[in-house]
Order: sequence, then structure tokens, then C-alpha cells
Amino acid sequence: MRLSQVVRSGPNQYICEENALKFLEEKLEDFKNPVVITGKKSWNAFLEFGSVPSQWPVLTYDHTASDKNIAELAKKAAHADMIVGIGGGKVLDTAKGVAELLNIEVTLVPTLAGTCAGFTPLSAIYDENGQFSHVAYYKRSAYLTLIDLRIILHSPVEYLLGGIGDSLAKWYESEGITRNQHSLPVMVKLGLSSAKIIYEGILRYSEQAVKDHAEKKLSAAFKNIVEIIIGVAGTVGGFAGEYGRMAGAHAIHNGLSFLPETHDILHGSKVAYGILVQLAALQQFAEIKQLLPLYKKLGFPYNLNTLHVTGGREEAIAKVSAYAARKEESFILLGNFTKDNIASAMRAVEELAVQEVSIQ
Repeated sequence: MRLSQVVRSGPNQYICEENALKFLEEKLEDFKNPVVITGKKSWNAFLEFGSVPSQWPVLTYDHTASDKNIAELAKKAAHADMIVGIGGGKVLDTAKGVAELLNIEVTLVPTLAGTCAGFTPLSAIYDENGQFSHVAYYKRSAYLTLIDLRIILHSPVEYLLGGIGDSLAKWYESEGITRNQHSLPVMVKLGLSSAKIIYEGILRYSEQAVKDHAEKKLSAAFKNIVEIIIGVAGTVGGFAGEYGRMAGAHAIHNGLSFLPETHDILHGSKVAYGILVQLAALQQFAEIKQLLPLYKKLGFPYNLNTLHVTGGREEAIAKVSAYAARKEESFILLGNFTKDNIASAMRAVEELAVQEVSIQ
């Protein structure tokens, strides 16, 4: 049985609170040779609120989350008995990959609430040019996930917004995958329940959480959104397995990675756009209309122009739809959608977005 089909409930230990970094050394006291993997910005953000023992080596990743960099870091950390990933999604995905190669434990300390990477036993792997390559599934879940809310509160707001977009897709993708299933295992239903909690929580808390982030107010709404993005989102695929993981929205994201104009747009924001394309492909136009006002308030991309694709519109649609329709991609989990079907859905989003946003 593939790891993607096995129930993975989450990290061995999970802590999320205001001053959580005070527990880091205590929780890792049984390990003799921890090695930190981080990024330059991530490390500076971490040092604003915490530190690690001077004997822990600190290695910096190359911003790719590629197999090549993971292998390079594993060689440098060959003596480690614990990898401590400190950073955003790509840093944490890199740290998990290094721990897998070394067959040791990994601790994850998110400095951003951008994805559920701090919770899940898998990595999104890219090539050295920033193009999506594949998803790697790992034998071990994290030994510890440690979320210090102070770090997240002082992180750039665009990452929080990206996390909201990525998490919102959990509901739409899992619902799309399972909508025609007449009987589901109870553990899958548990994962789908998590997805519904995410959907309802984002509609309820996201605008307030973004406002509180701007005011640097550590509120209940802010904590709820952080835990939705990192923790609850991770349980969807963890319990529901392939019924609760990537589908149409992420396939569109992966296709967008081949458009250089979109490279400066965060993962979750591109996934948010992918939700709209998926809904259009499924003929759920009323749902698109319901989401567009929220997208406008949160600044999510809702058409090619807001994805910075201002020229070569048809060429962009052709490239993204062709990639998303590949048999290896996750759009296929929703049904038999061809590249022409997906291209038509992208054009429908273009038209509907212009109509609805102009009305607002």
C-alpha cells in the first residue's frame, strides 16, 4: 500500500501558542546532534523571538526545495540525529526530505502560516528552475511541530493570505473528489469533516484575522486561522488520504508554475485561483459568484490579469490547461477533463470575474 493511501494523523507532538519556542530545547533534549535547516529570511525571523544552542549547526537551503539541494544538505548533515526545519513551506519541505534521506526524525518550526507543510509527512518538490516536479511522501511524520504565534504574527501578510487560499482548497478539492462516492470509510469522512471546518472557519475568521495581523493583535480569530492553515489543513489528507489531497485547484497551480509571470505569486494564492477554475469545470458558477467578493477583499487572484499574465492570454491558457490535464496530474481525480475542458473553464472564469468584480 502506498504511503499516500495510509492514514497519517499528524506529528508526534504539536504545540501552538504565543511563546512556544521556550519548549524547543526541552522537547529535543534526548537528541545529541540536531542540525538546523533554514533560509536567510526565515532564520532572521526566528532569531527575533528565539535561539538554538550554539552547538547545533545551521545549514541554509538554496530556495528551490529540489531533490538536488535536499541531497546536498543531507551530505552536510550526515552526522545528525534530528533535523530541525525553521522557515516557510519550502524550507520545511526541504528539511523533511533531508530527514527522510538520513532516516532520522524531523522537527518543524514554521515561521509563516503559508501552507500545511509544518504538519504533513510529505513535500512538494520543484526542479532547480522553480518548476513543480512531484510530491514526495515520507515514512516518518514530524517528531514535533512547534508553532510560536509571535513569529507568525510578525510575518508578511501575503503569506498568511496564501495560507488561507491553500487551505480553502482543501474543502473544494476533497468535496470534488468524493461528491460521486456513494460509500466512504469513516476515516475519510473524518478528513472531510476537517475540510468543512476549514471552509466554515475561513468564511468566519479570515477577514478578522487579517485585520488583527495588521494591528499585531494576537486574537482568537488569528490563532484559529493559523491552526486552520497549518494543523487542520494537514489532517484532511492525513485522514482522508487520496480522497482529501490535491485535485483541480492544485493542478492549475502546477500548470501556472510554467508561466514565469506568476513566479512571484505565492503558492496559496495561485491555488485560490485554481479553485475558481475547478469550480468552473464542474459547472459550479454560483459558488464562484459567492467567493469573488471574499477574493476581492483578501486580494486573491481571480483572473489572468491578477496573476500578472497581461499578454499572450490564449497561449497561457493553452499551456496551463495542457499541463493540468496530464494523466499524472490531480485534475483527473475530479473526472475525465481534457485540456479543452480546462481551457474552457479558465475562459469562463475570465468572463465571470470581469462581470462580478465590476458589479461590486
